[in-house]
Amino acid sequence: MGTASHIRHKTIARVLTRTATAVCAAVMGLGVAGCGTANAGTVTLDFFQYKAEAADWFTAKAREFEKTHPNIKINVNNSSDATTDLRTRLVKNREPDVITINGDINYGMLAEAGVFHDFTDDEIVDELNPGMVKIAKSLVQTTDQSKKRLYAIPYAGNASGYIINADVWKQAGEDPENPPQTWSEFIALLKRFKAKGITPIEASTADPWTLQAPLSSLNSTLVPESEYANLKDGSKKFSDLWSTVSDELVEIYQNYTQKNPAVTYQQATQDLAAGKAAILPLGTYAIPQVRLIDKNANLRFAQMPATDNAKEQQLTAGDDVMLTMGAHTKHEKEAREFVDFLMSDENVKDYSKQQSAFSPYKNTYVGDSALNGVLSFYKAGKLTDFCDHYVPASINIAGFLQTLIQTGNKDKFLSSMQSEYDKIEARNFR
Repeated sequence: MGTASHIRHKTIARVLTRTATAVCAAVMGLGVAGCGTANAGTVTLDFFQYKAEAADWFTAKAREFEKTHPNIKINVNNSSDATTDLRTRLVKNREPDVITINGDINYGMLAEAGVFHDFTDDEIVDELNPGMVKIAKSLVQTTDQSKKRLYAIPYAGNASGYIINADVWKQAGEDPENPPQTWSEFIALLKRFKAKGITPIEASTADPWTLQAPLSSLNSTLVPESEYANLKDGSKKFSDLWSTVSDELVEIYQNYTQKNPAVTYQQATQDLAAGKAAILPLGTYAIPQVRLIDKNANLRFAQMPATDNAKEQQLTAGDDVMLTMGAHTKHEKEAREFVDFLMSDENVKDYSKQQSAFSPYKNTYVGDSALNGVLSFYKAGKLTDFCDHYVPASINIAGFLQTLIQTGNKDKFLSSMQSEYDKIEARNFR
């Protein structure tokens, strides 16, 4: 069933339900028995919403839904500390009816614990981008492949690579529409920028978390997601998985950034918008920030190649927003109506436009023309998840990366990561 047909069927079902309710009301008004009163009351759904940047959008959609569903009210909880708040609610048996959540390791742990609705065999799965579905299943924190199921519907995707200031490229005689396809071509490009007095890469190491973007961008091609199961069971170490990417990060950051790389994320986006660098090695999430500074910024987005085989390049992509229901909701029918409403083509496209994101259906829509450069990866399903989604959040990856690029000491970086990982696994009694 096509997406449009799917939505039409859902709409027809809702119309029939409302019609039947109206008929019953009329009959009861005449004093005739036979109609139940199950629909007479109002159901209030608890909607837990994690993404601060989209709080106003989701709240507006909840109010819009209520107008066409008078018997359903949406209590929107926009959380400023979503991970902690959601866990607290679950522990206290206050499971939300509808939930948005980031597709990361925290989602994976909760999914494995069985707190979310299982959409694996739902008809909507046939309509979704298979790469985004694969990422969602892979995140479930279990080594039992039969239990890696779809516990949330991908709602919006993002990607990690690098943002191009197209005007700077053109001034340097480079083609922003045809970025490098291999690692060697990428390094050669950086060398050409540098030779012309142009800062190739705008670093933002004052905010160390930004270093996790190129780590993940490169590792998507270098390390299959399945390898992190080997890390978990001890058959592989970080020295096996992250050695090559460590070398590449040191090469980039020690040779091709501005003289003072210790600027903030905010400053880095301003510098790119102002044409002070050719490339910003961050994800699609940074594009709206650049556009806030210059709404007419001439931007492109590209995949960061990690090897010299163009055909094996993968795009690091994430299920930035996942939509699900509580596994034990008392209002499954009403919750699903709200989920279907949010999943309409009109709404997912509007969200993608507002947040510069990728829509979740097979015919992927991009909310910003700058993303067209990597749309082919989405359509081909050549997507892999962020590698840091498979590393416990308590490990200070950003701090270790900052030391790595400053010192170039790869062995210390890898041993530090392994030591911290082993400590956490030793405390894991599941």
